[in-house]
Amino acid sequence: MKGLGALAVYFVIWWTVLFAVLPFGVKSASEAGEEVADGHEPGAPVRHGMMRKILITTVIAAIVFAGVYTALAYRVLGG
Repeated sequence: MKGLGALAVYFVIWWTVLFAVLPFGVKSASEAGEEVADGHEPGAPVRHGMMRKILITTVIAAIVFAGVYTALAYRVLGG
């Protein structure tokens, strides 16, 4: 796997991991016991913490990518 192909695989892994990480630690306004203003969704998160989730996603995706890259390099997975 060379440069652009590796980048494409990492990109797909990163987005997949992001969608897996997004729901972690999310509390809605109703779960947090906060009053919801008129017109606001009670199920919307109080704090989304996107920067933390992006960092966690990057670390997990790098670990998964290293495993995939190693498996492809040693021909454990096709390729």
